[in-house]
Amino acid sequence: MSVPLPEADVLKVASLSRLKLSEAEVTALGLQMGSVLKYIAMLDELDTDAIEPMAHSIEISNVFRDDELQTSLPREKALSNAPQTDGNYFLVPAIL
Repeated sequence: MSVPLPEADVLKVASLSRLKLSEAEVTALGLQMGSVLKYIAMLDELDTDAIEPMAHSIEISNVFRDDELQTSLPREKALSNAPQTDGNYFLVPAIL
C-alpha cells in the first residue's frame, strides 16, 4: 500500500483547486494522491536516456493548406445574404 499524502499537502492542493473538503474526503484523497505519486515514482525509475522527447505520441503533420493568393469575394455577393446593408457595408445595431 502507498504512503498517504500528508493532510497539509492535500489541503494545499484543495485550496489551489478552490475545493472545500470534509475530513473524510481529505483522508481518502490523501490515500489516492499517495498512490498516484507512488506510480509516478515507479515511472521515474525507467531509463529514458535513449528516447527522444516528443510532443505527441503519434507522428502528426500539418493539415492546413498552403496560403495561396486568390481573388476576393465580390462586394455584391458578400452583402447578398446580409439582413441589412447600405449597398457598401453591413449595417448592424449599435452596441453602446
